[in-house]
Amino acid sequence: MSTNQSTTKLQIANLLGFITMIALNTLAITLPVAGRTTGEISDSYPNLFVPAGYAFSIWSVIYTLLLVFIILQSRHLFNKEKVGPTYVNTIGWWFVISSIANASWILAWHYLLTTLSLLIMLAILGSLIVIYQRLRTGNNNEPIPFFVKLPFSIYLGWITVATIANVTAVLVSIDWNGFGISEVSWTVTVLIVGGIIGSLFLWLRRDIAYVSVIIWAFWAIVVKRQAIGNPDESIIITTIYAVLALFVVVGVLRFLIIRPKIA
Repeated sequence: MSTNQSTTKLQIANLLGFITMIALNTLAITLPVAGRTTGEISDSYPNLFVPAGYAFSIWSVIYTLLLVFIILQSRHLFNKEKVGPTYVNTIGWWFVISSIANASWILAWHYLLTTLSLLIMLAILGSLIVIYQRLRTGNNNEPIPFFVKLPFSIYLGWITVATIANVTAVLVSIDWNGFGISEVSWTVTVLIVGGIIGSLFLWLRRDIAYVSVIIWAFWAIVVKRQAIGNPDESIIITTIYAVLALFVVVGVLRFLIIRPKIA
């Protein structure tokens, strides 16, 4: 198979994968699948890491940006005389895998298969990590457009948060006691880990988009915890403030003081 044919095949597969993903997510809202909405299921696994409901509106941003990516990657798809963008081959089949996994997650989640949903979520996370890395270390002969990289930074950022939330939901579903450690302490630990991950992306990749998603999610947790107003949970809010301060410090150092070249 020629390079042109291989690229065309991937372009079509990406388009079909995107359509499948959007279709399943639309059905999850309009039917809804299994008679339950995604939010209702999340609420059935109460935990301190769940953000305020408005945070999930970021999916509309993610899918809009992915649509832009699909439009860009579809260039010359119906013109046999021209070859599609080389970044399509750089990404390979990983976008298709992530899209199928995304659609599959909806089914697993709505049918209350929480453990399976976590395994699928890990597949989404893994495929996005591969895409993210490939777009930054791929073919340097053709610059990769900003609106090809941006969707995957934001998507990966949210899936990072969603994976943590999915793990938490599974633990709640099996009545895990946290080895005797309080739920507040576990939440604080998870937030610190999230802060470290975000700081690494900011320092190593200067990826403001990725970190912005972490900030969006963490602030929504603050909003929810403040609305509930439990004084025993104030340490969670304090931890988030500390993480946000860490992002500011790392950002100032990385962009204004220390500016080494990155891959």
